[in-house]
Amino acid sequence: MKSGETVDDYFVRTLSIANRMRIHGEKLEDVFIIEKILPSMASKFDYIVCSIEKSNDIDILSIDELQSSLLIHKQRMSSHCEEEQALQVNYVARSSYNRGSWSRNL
Repeated sequence: MKSGETVDDYFVRTLSIANRMRIHGEKLEDVFIIEKILPSMASKFDYIVCSIEKSNDIDILSIDELQSSLLIHKQRMSSHCEEEQALQVNYVARSSYNRGSWSRNL
């Protein structure tokens, strides 16, 4: 997976290569493709990759299920970052307000 590449773009690129290999007679099972995708994910997906490897039977996992799991993880990561930023802004705004009222009371 390239730096900054989205999960969708990575899967499109990878499946395009796999489909071209199939067209040329290569026998590729989904499990083979999944076993190639998992270790090549960006490091920010390391713990979800570990979780998928531990909890799912890779032999019965479909490529679509893998992609969905990774997209859901990415979405959750994004929402957590947005919540954290909102909390930081709220905290800074309150801190500034409190300092201003403190100096007025002196």
